[in-house]
Amino acid sequence: MGNSTSKDILAKTLSQAKRLGADEAEAVFYEADGISVTVRLGELETVERPAEKALGLRVYCGKKTTSLSTSDLSPAALKELAEKAVMIAKQSPENPYAELAGKNLFAREFNKNLEIYDLSSPTAEALKDLALRAEDAGRSVEGITNSEGGSAGWKKATKTHLTSKGFEGENASSSFSCYTVLLAGEGTTMERDYEFSSARYFEDLDNPEGIGRRAAERALKRLNPKKIKSQTVPVIFHRRTSNSLLSHFSGAINGKPVAKGTTFLSTDLGSLIFPKNVQIIDDPTRKRGLSSRPFDGEGLKMERLDLVQDGVLKDWFLDIASAKEMDLTSNGRASRSLAGSASPSSSNLYMENGKRSLKEMMAGVGAGLLVTELIGMGVNLVTGDYSRGATGFWFEDGEIAFPVSEITIAGNLKDMFSGIEPASDLEFKHGTDAPSLLIPSMVVAGT
Repeated sequence: MGNSTSKDILAKTLSQAKRLGADEAEAVFYEADGISVTVRLGELETVERPAEKALGLRVYCGKKTTSLSTSDLSPAALKELAEKAVMIAKQSPENPYAELAGKNLFAREFNKNLEIYDLSSPTAEALKDLALRAEDAGRSVEGITNSEGGSAGWKKATKTHLTSKGFEGENASSSFSCYTVLLAGEGTTMERDYEFSSARYFEDLDNPEGIGRRAAERALKRLNPKKIKSQTVPVIFHRRTSNSLLSHFSGAINGKPVAKGTTFLSTDLGSLIFPKNVQIIDDPTRKRGLSSRPFDGEGLKMERLDLVQDGVLKDWFLDIASAKEMDLTSNGRASRSLAGSASPSSSNLYMENGKRSLKEMMAGVGAGLLVTELIGMGVNLVTGDYSRGATGFWFEDGEIAFPVSEITIAGNLKDMFSGIEPASDLEFKHGTDAPSLLIPSMVVAGT
């Protein structure tokens, strides 16, 4: 590559694709570096540095399109990539909604205040120390008998995006993490649990000793679980699991299946689908947000979306193709990998806090199930039918009574959404986040 910059490489690849017969083209250069360290029982296990460089090319021949990628960035390999992409595109079926963003759509000014790139690059030794501190703090808690290990790491990535219609954008981001998984008890009565922290800036990571102690306390609380009878009861999704419900909501308002009428919410735009006190926001502009970014996968500007206002569904997640299929305009929610077409997705998706604390919520419903971990994926977004394995705690009069395991919770997402109540304990830990969520009635299958 010599002294060529990523933009030079992309520009040459686009020109080559057009010379070979593409009407339009776009390309993304991806470069990443990082270090990941794992430890177990006080000893170093692995140190990895997964550096990566790759280029993705998407070409348009009329309404025919294809996308390919390569990690071989030599001139010969990039020429071959362009040749293959054009050849495959010309033989592909037409997609009437395939379209490259024009100058009237793509972002021209980028938000430079997102704070998503930290210059810090901790050494492997420093990361080892973090992971050991987290694991050691947890192992020092009485009753902890084993460990599945701990990890700490960082990753930095830069995506440079060019299109033949004139879009140029670069997005540099960083992420840091620390976690540990601990076990309590002996033999067949052992229970495990975990804790983690992730952040855009190294300084924002939680204290590793706190991570270890919380993982230990959670594992100990799960010891000696009891069986419960099958019944219909209130179920509270702890904030550790509540984001899964928001993820299902996100899937149900994804423009691709919505345009085809294949989600249970596809006809509900403008309808009251949550209680009136529920607000759901997708905000790519949040400072240091784990999913913040200045432009989407098609080069469009990204702005805050108030998806649900006072319980009413106000918008879909749209890319150019899904928007065009519904005679709408993209709201800048395209996401794309190096190979493959763009598709809609969320950024920093969250539900706002409610008024009651988790304890007040538990006391208010009397008795029920607090879900702290989910197992399996029994969710049908066409019908909304929901059935998943779960573990957690039975509670009575606002207090934890005993741990439970080997149960299944079931319902229908539309019914669940219509009665949902958010608690007041929202944390931003994932990129999709919600406070603890009360579902007034669900079927719990036990013994």
